[in-house]
Amino acid sequence: MPNNETTGACLLRKKSGPFIVTFLVSFALWLVLSGRFDYFHMTLGIISCGIVSTFSSDLLFPTGLPRHLIKKALGFISYLPWLIYQIFIANLHVLYLSLHPRLLELINPQIIRFQSKLKSDFSIVTFANSITLTPGTITLFVSIDGEFKVHAIDDKSAEGLPGEMEARIAKALKEE
Repeated sequence: MPNNETTGACLLRKKSGPFIVTFLVSFALWLVLSGRFDYFHMTLGIISCGIVSTFSSDLLFPTGLPRHLIKKALGFISYLPWLIYQIFIANLHVLYLSLHPRLLELINPQIIRFQSKLKSDFSIVTFANSITLTPGTITLFVSIDGEFKVHAIDDKSAEGLPGEMEARIAKALKEE
């Protein structure tokens, strides 16, 4: 028969982990978005994030914290600089297209269909959002099994799909 103290401690640990992670992430976001670091605003942030975390940590982590969460979070963070660079490069390409005198000859709007090799919901959503964040491409549809429909403004934007972005997400989020 399990010891009640041990069972209670395990339950507390299982419940507190998701709360702490939710609180820390939401408070970090609060700090970045508010930009105010005085006592009043910090106190409001702590109270607000505490209330939100109390009610939403069970929704975000219904089965407790997955063991691989930290590895996935670090992998995702390591993916972001590459994504930001791709967004910058794509911005320059779309700027070039829009300012080019032969704009109508250069653009070739098209819808590309492909099957992603990514398996987890988080990886598929990350891929879909990364495509949409990159100028020149928009994710139109994603099925639950990873079938994508993407609109691309021209051939250069279309030829990179799924390509390196999918491979980098798979590597960063340990899908390989």
